[in-house]
Amino acid sequence: MKEERTKHPWLLAGALLLVCLLSLSGRCAGTEEERIPCLATGQTRCLIPVGRTVGIKLFAHGVMVVGVSEGAQGEQPPARLCGLKQGDIITCINGKTVNSIEEVEQALACTGGTLDISATRDGRELELSLEDVPCDAQGACKLGAWVRDSMAGIGTVTFYDPESGTFAALGHGINDVDTGLLMPLRAGSVMPSSVSGVVKGQRGTPGELHGSFELDRDVGVLCANTAWGIFGTGEADYFTGKAVEVAAREELKTGAATILANVEGESVGEYQVEILRVYPAGGRERQSLLLRVTDPKLLEETGGIVQGMSGSPILQNGKLVGAVTHVLVNDPTRGYGICIEDMLDAAG
Repeated sequence: MKEERTKHPWLLAGALLLVCLLSLSGRCAGTEEERIPCLATGQTRCLIPVGRTVGIKLFAHGVMVVGVSEGAQGEQPPARLCGLKQGDIITCINGKTVNSIEEVEQALACTGGTLDISATRDGRELELSLEDVPCDAQGACKLGAWVRDSMAGIGTVTFYDPESGTFAALGHGINDVDTGLLMPLRAGSVMPSSVSGVVKGQRGTPGELHGSFELDRDVGVLCANTAWGIFGTGEADYFTGKAVEVAAREELKTGAATILANVEGESVGEYQVEILRVYPAGGRERQSLLLRVTDPKLLEETGGIVQGMSGSPILQNGKLVGAVTHVLVNDPTRGYGICIEDMLDAAG
């Protein structure tokens, strides 16, 4: 990528990024008025803990600026001149709505020497303009920015609500790998997946699941990408299992627990963990608990928590209490989790 930037400093670049969606590190597709389907309610809420991996495709609302070229010596590319910055979401160019790299290229094909860009930055609407834009012989402008319109990868489904058909996964949002910002969702889906291999986690190097997807079949449609997980509606015959009660936050305790994880093929196993610490509500940002993998089989197979296990449901005393979210890079046997109540609150 660095070589491309050196040779073509004003080239518009970007493509589907294939990443593992557990970065060990909303809204329904369509309109702002749409919402996540209602989850089961009542004094006793029961959900199916899933623990199965899925392939995930996310298409952004607008295109995200992931980098701006420095330009050739003595020159400034249009993106920099008009004030675009890394992390901006471009939604319109010269009156044309853009949601893909191809649409950006089409909008730039005939700029006529002017450039009017509608974008958002930190939730604020921006209108950026530039006159006398340098164009090539065909009248096309080279924006001088790298943009991204989609992401794909593997993650784990936390729960399925048989009453509403709603599922939740990951326990954290899908963030752009370059900017770290939450990708705005326009559309997305989940596909059946099978784990084909595991790179074991080691101190200082997180491991990861390798999987294959059934690209020609979707088993769910994404409705929201939030900081507390992704949500959607899915096929009941794919997200199978026995429903269990959801634990209230005050029921979460230190001590023995289990997680459900899919680390081989399509099978889901239950593995022993220990909850080492429970953080108070409003304490650590989006982190409710610290856990350690104690199951000898899982330690042998993965070394602990690896990328792709994000979203693995956590069970304690027969109830669903949370989901795995992050690993400690310097100790892959330990990681953080989110309280299930926080995921449910995010679903509204």
